[in-house]
Amino acid sequence: MAATSFQSIQGKKVLVVGMGVSGLAAAAFLHRFGAGVTVTDQSASPPGANKIQQLVQQGVRAELGHHHSETFETSDLIVISPGVPETLPELEKARKHGVPVIGELELACRFINKPVIAVSGTNGKSTVTALLGHLLRTCGFRVAVGGNIGTPLVSFADRTDQYNVLVAEVSSFQLDTIDSFQPVVSVLLNITPDHLDRYVDFAAYAASKGRLFENQQSDQVAILNGHDEWIRNISHSIKAQKWFIYAGSGEDGANFQNNQLTYQTPQHQDQIDLSVLKLPGLHNRENAAAAVLAAIAFGAAPPDIAKGLATFQGLSHRIEWVAEIGGVSFYNDSKATNIDAVARALETFDQPIVLIMGGRHKGYAFSELADRIKGRVRMLIALGETAADILAQLGNVVDSKQVATMEDAVGEAYSTAHAGDVVLLSPGCASFDMFTSYAHRGDVFCSAVKALEQK
Repeated sequence: MAATSFQSIQGKKVLVVGMGVSGLAAAAFLHRFGAGVTVTDQSASPPGANKIQQLVQQGVRAELGHHHSETFETSDLIVISPGVPETLPELEKARKHGVPVIGELELACRFINKPVIAVSGTNGKSTVTALLGHLLRTCGFRVAVGGNIGTPLVSFADRTDQYNVLVAEVSSFQLDTIDSFQPVVSVLLNITPDHLDRYVDFAAYAASKGRLFENQQSDQVAILNGHDEWIRNISHSIKAQKWFIYAGSGEDGANFQNNQLTYQTPQHQDQIDLSVLKLPGLHNRENAAAAVLAAIAFGAAPPDIAKGLATFQGLSHRIEWVAEIGGVSFYNDSKATNIDAVARALETFDQPIVLIMGGRHKGYAFSELADRIKGRVRMLIALGETAADILAQLGNVVDSKQVATMEDAVGEAYSTAHAGDVVLLSPGCASFDMFTSYAHRGDVFCSAVKALEQK
């Protein structure tokens, strides 16, 4: 896919909706290359208020606290942030007036002239994105890593001389607003219930994930979880070459037994030892398999890939060891924002667990965790908006308690745990009831643990 010239946006009236990190980056990019930019957010004081003020001082218009339908309908282009629902009434009216509506991901890919490897999935995508970037660097590529993992992709659009491949974490919300986005390698790790407060049903959420492949062609590669029924169903319509994690007979891809990853592709057939990987759990062996296949698909040398596996340290807030106090180990899994992520975290440990959950609901049943909690969890501690709901659905399965703050949760967990136990923050919910992000939530947990350690 050829990149669009920067001159194509000069003088265009562009509205950027939603002043989160990606919206701010999109507005700055568009203004820098000559568009007439207006930004809007329903909040009168969004998190990026200081940066909005800087943009206003540079000539960007701002409409905060409400949306003006006229601004939407008279724009040449609308760019929406991932957190903005496509069904916003003002967007519907703008489309009827012929105004194109895209997301920051689509905006970025129109100007990026380097290959993009895209990683999506309900769980594990941040780990795979970071690991894949690390593997490719180890193999000698100049790599940029961004998207849903942190740096908006549009921030790389005018820096293409600094890298020769861009590894992007891509969410369902971002895929909802693509048009021409076409990764050379795409990875779909899993599809489990999430964001059901945003989609009409699970099938709609799965279909959104499936859009990752819609523009790929036969000379490109799609890496898929062969054990996921929804992904298997999606795979029938994919034009790209299909490489499966848990490959079946006659399929390209990979399988593993214990720590030995065996892979077969049109160019390679060999094994890689996963015992060097520092990340615990079966789900991380699956993540490693996905990253290895993606690296091979992009042309990385398998011996160098093996070296990269041994030196990857993992991500913060993802089953991250924090401290051991009185024989009790504390782990921060704040990035577990849905119940499947909690289930995977629970399966990582053999020791009894004191589990801390809670936050803002995303529309699924906590009761689906009941079988995973039985026999594994010594006590369940709940906080945040969903605390009462969590205890109503799981309180009959395990001893449980509701607390008001993260500090209370950590203190209660430590007083309950026995030497040799694990205290695990794995919320299964969004963070926005009490915190600004999952990272903020994880940082507060870590600070509470450190304060406990110093007593």
